Amino acid sequence: MYRLWLTFAQTATLSLAVLFVVTTLKPEWLPGKSVGTSEANPAEPSATSGSGTRTVSYNDAVRKAAPAVVSIFTSKEVQRPRNPFMNDPLFRHFFGERFEDEAQRAFGLGSGVIINPNGYILTNQHVVEAADEIEVALSDGKKLPAKVVGSDPETDLAVLHVDAQNLPAITLGQAETLRVGDVVLAIGNPLGVGQTVTMGIVSALHRTGLRINTFENFIQTDAAINQGNSGGALIDASGNLVGINTAILSQSGGSIGIGFAIPVTTAKQVMEQLIASGMVTRGWVGVELQEITPELADSFKLGTTTGVLVAGVQRGSPADRAGVKPGDIVTMVEGKQAKDPDSMRNLIVALTPGKQATLKLKRGQNDLELQVKVGKRPGAKRAIE
Repeated sequence: MYRLWLTFAQTATLSLAVLFVVTTLKPEWLPGKSVGTSEANPAEPSATSGSGTRTVSYNDAVRKAAPAVVSIFTSKEVQRPRNPFMNDPLFRHFFGERFEDEAQRAFGLGSGVIINPNGYILTNQHVVEAADEIEVALSDGKKLPAKVVGSDPETDLAVLHVDAQNLPAITLGQAETLRVGDVVLAIGNPLGVGQTVTMGIVSALHRTGLRINTFENFIQTDAAINQGNSGGALIDASGNLVGINTAILSQSGGSIGIGFAIPVTTAKQVMEQLIASGMVTRGWVGVELQEITPELADSFKLGTTTGVLVAGVQRGSPADRAGVKPGDIVTMVEGKQAKDPDSMRNLIVALTPGKQATLKLKRGQNDLELQVKVGKRPGAKRAIE
């Protein structure tokens, strides 16, 4: 009996040892096991990496937006400086017309966004400024001549038109829903290398005071923007247009992660007016604005730094006729908060000339509400809004 029990114990121990080795080194030898089986769908390798984690991709957004982004090539005639010896008759006799003034051409590069399938393209004004020849290259390589429908130097926006139909127009997004930290993609033709996509986040919103444009409300991003990206698309993670790439801050001329885009809301307002009339009409009330600093608030005993100080009122202007006075603090324009001079300026120019607008302001300890008949902003840049 003892020998039988010993034999059984040794056999069981050996069997367990063999099972352990097989399970560890050759699990496929065991029934019911399948090599490489996991919960992931093997038919979707693009959704997972080699480690089994999901791969984040913005390919869908790029495929949606990229066909609507074009490259813009411009050229203009420039005059070579006149040779001073051309006034010498003897010099002209020997060298003739070879030293006459010769016209040369300067070439430029930028990007644009198709915003209408009937051939309307949005870009920066500085991309097409003074150009006498403009050519647009579509994403499929087709090239078309373009003409300027209208431009607006104060926002650095322009609209082009090409003679084509059924073009791939981009989908307009909502810049108001952007948040700092949201992923954005910049699409354009930097340095002429071809259509390029770069990724970053929204670094800041409502950037003003940069003195790039007259009216500023920039989206700041660290998505790489370089020369040639101007006028291209800034899109969200769904492929919708949220801005027009416009400028960078850089000492080297290359991207250092500080780029600026004009919000699509501003671009849409300007674009619609340029297409309709070839020009932009803006509101004007005739006030000079000043930021309320803590020192200024203490000095004039204002009791608040909220709002915008009216530093001056132009005589006979809409604001003057409505009763606005120097020293008033404007807090609201048509129900929207006036946080600083730049934001109030943007609110005023968005008003429709000829219509009534409501200004809420503080005068001393009193809260006032005045109705102002909006005027038309003069074309020249002014310190009075």
